[in-house]
Amino acid sequence: MAQGFFGLSDQYIKQVYEQFFLLKFHGGWSFIEAYNLPVGLRTWFIERLVKQFEDEKKQIDKAKRK
Repeated sequence: MAQGFFGLSDQYIKQVYEQFFLLKFHGGWSFIEAYNLPVGLRTWFIERLVKQFEDEKKQIDKAKRK
């Protein structure tokens, strides 16, 4: 499906669905809760979730080195 003059590209929609999946799978959000979040707030939650994963990975790596 090609992007027309108006509308969102398929790539953008896929990114939004990936955000919904992360919030649902890792955060316990319902689809409707994630869908109704303002874009800026949804982006903040995704960035914070990524930071959490990175912090956890650092702690795991640190524990493995001991």
